[in-house]
Amino acid sequence: MFTRSPDHIFNRSFVKSVAVATILFAIAGSQSASAHHAFAAEYDGKQPIHLTGVVTKAQWVNPHSWLYADVKDADGKVTNWGFEFGAPFSLKEKGLNKTTLPVGTVVVVDGFRAKSGQNYAYASTVTLADGRVFQTGGAGDAPTTAGAKQ
Repeated sequence: MFTRSPDHIFNRSFVKSVAVATILFAIAGSQSASAHHAFAAEYDGKQPIHLTGVVTKAQWVNPHSWLYADVKDADGKVTNWGFEFGAPFSLKEKGLNKTTLPVGTVVVVDGFRAKSGQNYAYASTVTLADGRVFQTGGAGDAPTTAGAKQ
């Protein structure tokens, strides 16, 4: 019946190469996705922050939004802090958008400081002067900020 083997239809080495490439891409993709969402890679769960500041800038960008606020310390020195939020769509689903946090808004941010010690942090929640509280972080490995004080 067949005068040639079925190998002429699919080159076995080509099929093996495609299979190996597919597996490598799958592994690489899963590692970058988990690294992207890892709280522990950049933030310190043992350094909770509870800061009050005045919004100076908000960036609603993917994959993470950022809020910047001037924070006054006990000595009256003002320092600008950056707070990492979740993705814009996730924040919008929770009722938080660009118009909720205009420049000049007073906010209280609870979260965790960067491991580097620089003035930026992972924000778990932001509280507005009217008492509304919004969950801003979404990292699965982030600890809770209940009772966090600085």
